[in-house]
Amino acid sequence: MFISFEGIDGSGKSTQAKRLAQALRESGRDVVLTREPGGSTGAEEIRALVLQGDPDRWSAETELLLFTAARRDHMERLIAPALTAGKWVICDRFADSTRMYQGLSRGDLRGHVDKLHQMMIGREPDLTFLIDIDPTVGLSRAKARNGTEERFEDFGLELQKKMRAGFLALAAQFPERFRLIDGARDADAVAADVLHHALQACA
Repeated sequence: MFISFEGIDGSGKSTQAKRLAQALRESGRDVVLTREPGGSTGAEEIRALVLQGDPDRWSAETELLLFTAARRDHMERLIAPALTAGKWVICDRFADSTRMYQGLSRGDLRGHVDKLHQMMIGREPDLTFLIDIDPTVGLSRAKARNGTEERFEDFGLELQKKMRAGFLALAAQFPERFRLIDGARDADAVAADVLHHALQACA
């Protein structure tokens, strides 16, 4: 199974990706937990380029090329080999984030995103969890981390609002793949919901 987690910044998706990986490992499954951008040496180097620095450091078009390059390296070196070996792969963000950030919220590039994805990646997750949360709450959580990778958070609340609407529309467009999860609940309740859907999907 190839599972991705999506959501606006501060939604709790990274926490839930880790918790699902732990639960599946405890049940005896071989799990690879990874993230985007990143997950391979080359992709991690690109991550530093796109997530740090001034918000206007890159145009949406340049970001699209950088993210696609990172994803291609990630797919070649980690995701595809792990799936071929029969492992579960859980990824914190995948192509749907590019569809939102560069395809919708940072520019009208959705067509280009999908074309590049088809040419260079050619695979979607088997299951995608969308952790949904109020943008005001999510942004507050994200900024409270005081990390160095806050370039997208620095675009402000309006971007997060557009992102949430876009993710919900994407989930409606691909209902066979997406599972919408209420991220406003406590972490244990969210984790139980996620695990239930993951096990149900592979039954």
